[in-house]
Amino acid sequence: MVSRRALESITVVAILFSCLGARPCRADQAVGLQKQLEAKYAITKTTADKTDIVTAGSVLILEKDRLLMYATTTGAPPQNTYNNGKLSAGAFAAHEKAQSFGTFIGHPPPKSVTTRYYVTGEKFWVTRIDTLADGVVFTLFTDAVSDIRYYCTLKFVYPHGATPSADQVLSMVGEVLKVQQDDSAAADNKGDQQQAAAGQDQGQPQQAAQQDAQPAQPPPTIQMGQTEDEVVGMIGQPEKKIVLGSKEIFVYKDIKVTFIGGKVADVQ
Repeated sequence: MVSRRALESITVVAILFSCLGARPCRADQAVGLQKQLEAKYAITKTTADKTDIVTAGSVLILEKDRLLMYATTTGAPPQNTYNNGKLSAGAFAAHEKAQSFGTFIGHPPPKSVTTRYYVTGEKFWVTRIDTLADGVVFTLFTDAVSDIRYYCTLKFVYPHGATPSADQVLSMVGEVLKVQQDDSAAADNKGDQQQAAAGQDQGQPQQAAQQDAQPAQPPPTIQMGQTEDEVVGMIGQPEKKIVLGSKEIFVYKDIKVTFIGGKVADVQ
């Protein structure tokens, strides 16, 4: 009979093996997500002092208002979060308000930090992407604004107790960050469209010229002795027919053709 202590030991070992077996799967998922994120949002490399860009990656366009950033001379960037469709700077925003409030009432403000809120449509770069157990963190970096570059982190928080799929994470990130289309690709696409349009425009005069160059067809000639079928084949059905015994008259808009015995006898 297995003792209680032995049973507890077996249970603990089983749990440990279960956890160890699950870790590689989660790690593989994180690596796969990391690759997909970096493939879509190409990383930008900056200089060590964050004063310039060494290698440019994707240009990102902000799709939400009020993303808080600090000057890169600040020791650490502010952390924004995106959770349940809401972008927030949390305690960092409260600190930014405290600075303004303290100055307004005449008391010494908290330690001064150069801040700037970015809004929908403004652009910047991503210098790092981290995949965590509870979300994905983007480190963002801007071009100089009045000789100041700004940076921040933006954490996309997973729903509590859930691990979304890679597609769901990409969709969530896409609600806030859009990749700007490459200018050269857009220019090539525009050039192709213009070239195609020019080809169509050039083709139309050529077709018209070809049509104009075709020799004019001579008017049909009605000859004595031709049958009714031959005349109809050349100039079509008459507007009306007049039958006088063995004589038939085909009346057209401009001419009259008289048949006797089924053959052309007169044209007027």
